[in-house]
Amino acid sequence: MAKKTSPLLPSTAELLYQLGDRLRLARLRRKLTSKQVAERAGMSPMTLRSVERGGDGVTMGAYLAVMQVLGIEQDINLLGQADTLGRDLQDARLLPKTKPSAKLYAKLPTPSTTPQLNEPIQNYTGFTSSQTLANLIDPAAKQNG
Repeated sequence: MAKKTSPLLPSTAELLYQLGDRLRLARLRRKLTSKQVAERAGMSPMTLRSVERGGDGVTMGAYLAVMQVLGIEQDINLLGQADTLGRDLQDARLLPKTKPSAKLYAKLPTPSTTPQLNEPIQNYTGFTSSQTLANLIDPAAKQNG
């Protein structure tokens, strides 16, 4: 009885299907029959058919055996070689953890630097006082306040 395999995401299953298709095309380019490749790889023609269809229940060894027959087994060295995600995660752990310095707090705007109603807000990057917000809601409060 075959062991159950973990379900693959559709995008991952598509990658496996594409690999199988590339292996089939490589076999056809070499003008080899499926029977020849299956015999040389030491598998049944049915297993080769599953490999060429990107079957997720086929062992990695079966894929490699077909690649070996086709002379492309060294392509396996390309898998995971760059690993950009892993390197990014590793680099994130290696970065020094720093605490906010006093310099950071010194750059924060003070309430006296908040814009007034007649100043353009798009150039302002600091905080707004509650009085300025109240003036935006009720301009008469500015005159009364």
